[in-house]
Amino acid sequence: MSSHATGTATQRIFIDKQSPKAYHALVQTSEAVRATAADAGLDRTVVELINLRVSQINGCAYCLNVHTRAALRAGETAQRLGVLAAWRDTELFTLVERAALALAEATTEPTDAAAQGTAWAGARDVLTDDQISAVIWVAITINAFNRVSIMSKHPVRTER
Repeated sequence: MSSHATGTATQRIFIDKQSPKAYHALVQTSEAVRATAADAGLDRTVVELINLRVSQINGCAYCLNVHTRAALRAGETAQRLGVLAAWRDTELFTLVERAALALAEATTEPTDAAAQGTAWAGARDVLTDDQISAVIWVAITINAFNRVSIMSKHPVRTER
C-alpha cells in the first residue's frame, strides 16, 4: 500500500463523489443518450428494459434497484420485469424490445462475435439506424454506471 493511501486495502471509495467532474460528465452523457433514444422513437420502457438487462448481466444491485423503480414508473409490469433475465423464452416482449435487448447484450459482452452478428441482423430487421445507435448508446452508458456502482459498492437500502 502506498504511503498516501487512506483506509484499509479493502475499503472502497465512492468514485462518483471522489471525482465529481468525471461523474457529472457521465450524468450529462446519460441525459443526452436519453434524449437521443426519445428522438429515435424508443419508448422509455424500452430504455429501462435495456438498463435492467445490462445491469442483470453485470450484477449491479444498485442499478437494478434504481431502474426497476424507473421501469415501474414508466408503466412496465411486474410480470415482464420478473422474466426479463429469460426474455428469449417468453412471448411477452415485442420484436422491437427483443431486438433492443439482444443488441444491448451484445454491446455488454462484445467479445461474443456470433451473438453480435445475430443481434445486428435482428436489429436491422426491426429498428431504424437512429434506434440502433440509441440502443447501443443506452447500453454503453448503463455499462459505465454499473461499473461506477460496482467498484464503489454503492449500497441498496431498504425502501420505506
